[in-house]
Amino acid sequence: MSNKEEFLDFKREIIEDNEKLYGKEIREKYGNEAIDAGNAKVVGLTPKQFRRTQELSLHINESLKAAFKQGDPSSELAQEVCALHKEWLNLYWHSYSKEAHLGLAQTYVDDPRFKKYYDDIAWGCAVFLRDALKIYCA
Repeated sequence: MSNKEEFLDFKREIIEDNEKLYGKEIREKYGNEAIDAGNAKVVGLTPKQFRRTQELSLHINESLKAAFKQGDPSSELAQEVCALHKEWLNLYWHSYSKEAHLGLAQTYVDDPRFKKYYDDIAWGCAVFLRDALKIYCA
């Protein structure tokens, strides 16, 4: 199997795992068309784009922690986190809207799975990110 084929299989595994964990839920919430388009975008990621998703994830989390310590969701650093988060989303999402971004941010607060992810960075980060995104998307 070539590296290209292995990479494609790897991306397909990511999609399958996501479908197993969240497929029914996200398809009901966002519709099959949006999820299928997003999955197609993941399959189409180049190795460079995929590396960028990984880099962005780390950078977002590190910067979010630092911005949270500053305590101001309108700060330059907090707003930079929001821009990085938008860039990260655009690598996965078929189309971007501020409304969808804000909806996702609210999910980070409302859904215990996402809240835990962000609050493991620092307790309260989920709400902080949501509040920063409200400013960013205004």
